Amino acid sequence: MDRQGALAALHEAVTGFARDFCAADERWCVALSGGADSLALTAAAAKIKPTTALVVDHQLQPNSAAVAATARDQAVALGCVDAHVLRVDVGARGGPEGAARTARYRALDRARAGAAVLLGHTLDDQAETVLLGLGRGSGPRSIAGMRPSDPPWGRPLLGVRRRVTQAACAELGVTPWQDPHNSDRRFTRVRLRTEVLPLLEEVLGGGVAEALARTAGALRADTDALDELARQASTDVGAGAGLDTSRLAVLPEAIRRRVIRGWLLAGGASGLTDKHIRGVDTLVTAWRGQGGVAVGSPLRNQRLIASRRDGVLGLHTEPV
Repeated sequence: MDRQGALAALHEAVTGFARDFCAADERWCVALSGGADSLALTAAAAKIKPTTALVVDHQLQPNSAAVAATARDQAVALGCVDAHVLRVDVGARGGPEGAARTARYRALDRARAGAAVLLGHTLDDQAETVLLGLGRGSGPRSIAGMRPSDPPWGRPLLGVRRRVTQAACAELGVTPWQDPHNSDRRFTRVRLRTEVLPLLEEVLGGGVAEALARTAGALRADTDALDELARQASTDVGAGAGLDTSRLAVLPEAIRRRVIRGWLLAGGASGLTDKHIRGVDTLVTAWRGQGGVAVGSPLRNQRLIASRRDGVLGLHTEPV
């Protein structure tokens, strides 16, 4: 693809996203790291709607303030009506990648002032997400990948390859920041990107990233349909203070586990894994008087426990 074609492809992708998901929005924000993907997205977005760039400074590298300031200036030069640097303190919970992601999304949510936030995830990122989910056995929800629209987050570039954003930056005459973390082999995604996916492309004859992204799209449609059936079923099993296990037990497995997941989330659970949900499911399908199941939650010094009593699933907390 030539450079003119790259910029045109970006504009087409963002215009289509605006039409499908943000037609009524007068403005939007872009999460700008200074890398090629978010810079190219910022340029395209600023030509379509009034755009505010939100630059998150994770303060994890010695020159992070200078990198953030450069990205802010680039955003203004690319046509953004405003640009802000958001400095965050990254904790340790969830590992380096998880902690940085949590801090970033929290800062973006606070700063967006009710507007949608566009994220620069590309088709390559989608492929990496699907492959990571497959490798971890995370279940269909993870393999279904990232959604184009998951309000307030929007991902207009999920159908665009990373090389297109790099070519677009060259056409625009802007120099993207090269994040050293993107070549640090300590991070799982870096090894997927630089080692695993290239090997798969070689062994399978190319087209792997696109195939993984198509798989995500197809599975997402199926997942959405099952989620809707689960929402309808949840009203029949008492999705509130407790779930009626006799009514849960007769539901198809895929529906039953979705009802359980929704109930756990509504009860304050977070970071749920397939192991958590399967564990709670055994309280319905393999009940032998066993104790409760601890599930993920943001509680400190306490555990959130799902347990069964008198044929009803309930949630309670216990001290750690």
